[in-house]
Amino acid sequence: MPSENEVRRPRPVDTRTSRSEGGLRSVTGAAYPDWEAVYSDNVTWVYRLMYGKVGNRPDAEDLTAEVFTTALRPLRVSASVPEVRKYLRMTARSVLASYWADRMGREVTSIEEDVPEACEPEVVASDAPDRVGRLLASLPQNYRRILELRFLQAFSVREAATQMGVSVANAKVLQHRALRMAAQSSDEETT
Repeated sequence: MPSENEVRRPRPVDTRTSRSEGGLRSVTGAAYPDWEAVYSDNVTWVYRLMYGKVGNRPDAEDLTAEVFTTALRPLRVSASVPEVRKYLRMTARSVLASYWADRMGREVTSIEEDVPEACEPEVVASDAPDRVGRLLASLPQNYRRILELRFLQAFSVREAATQMGVSVANAKVLQHRALRMAAQSSDEETT
């Protein structure tokens, strides 16, 4: 037994043994040892995802915390790393959708990698492009431009601000106001 002054070191693990014998298994099937490991391994990409979608640090931090607190109860720590990441991504999508629904009164976002693959392209007659065109045309020029850059051309807030020659903070305000005005115009059009 080591004395109080001695450092206790873990025994080395032979990686050639099976998991049931205490060895390691491949990274694709590996599981996290505890919740701290789940958090530390995934917090950066979840935060970056949220920041990219909402464009401001306080909301991104709050949403990241909400993703992990929401996932804490139902998620098994024994799940494999890819399963944990997939579950966190699905939780992030739900948290983000809830955020936009509360903020704007409607869902306005998606996470790209969750789009299901279709075997055949489905052709659906829709008037959505015409409605979007009419909606954008009804907005003031600077509002229309920020929405086109952010949502139609997929520019980041910083890139859109640079294109418009305004500060990032101003671009965020323009985007917020433009979305509000577009939502009001859309509601008036449908009623």
